[in-house]
Amino acid sequence: MKTNLYIVNEIAPLDINAKVTDAQLLFNELTYTHFPVIKEKIYLGCISEADIRCFETDKTLTAYQYALEGFSVRKDNNWIDILESFAQNQSNIMPVLDDNNDYLGFFELGDIMTLFNKTPFLSEPGNVLIVEKGVLDYSFSEIAQIVESNNAKVLGLFISNMENDVAQITIKINDSDINNIVQTFRRYSYNIVSKHHDDSFLTNLKERSQYLEKYLNI
Repeated sequence: MKTNLYIVNEIAPLDINAKVTDAQLLFNELTYTHFPVIKEKIYLGCISEADIRCFETDKTLTAYQYALEGFSVRKDNNWIDILESFAQNQSNIMPVLDDNNDYLGFFELGDIMTLFNKTPFLSEPGNVLIVEKGVLDYSFSEIAQIVESNNAKVLGLFISNMENDVAQITIKINDSDINNIVQTFRRYSYNIVSKHHDDSFLTNLKERSQYLEKYLNI
């Protein structure tokens, strides 16, 4: 995926000598959490909207250079690295630099999320299965083997949560018999977090519970 096609350069960055009041007006017009600041085409960092509201309006950004946040990505970074930078810096804008640290423009979070939407993980039909197991006990190779042993294919998987030494893994599987896959995961001591209508294990539990309730009411 060519991320450089999504570089926005129609909006000029702020110059370090710009007035604080001009920067505040810019944030009033745009919906960005941050905005890049440069000095002679060299990227210095991003100023945040939260900070700019607290600065004295009669000063320039030079007086507040200490507040600039230096996050950025390179033009040839892959979309996963870019998405990670967005998450780490809690920003919806990501400055893009070349190898000489010259400012090229910025990515918008929505555009990079569009790339994610085009991956088979989201675009291909299938089932989403969420399992969990101890962080020392699970392996991606084992998860793939369980899925493929049931004549299915993994379209994607990632660790969606990790807490108290338990890892939660989200798996996208192509259209297949999800019940057999779920039961195989249970045999390998995985806890099934997601709910599935055709899960025979839960169906049996429900039937037994109803039978027991009926028996106790006799």
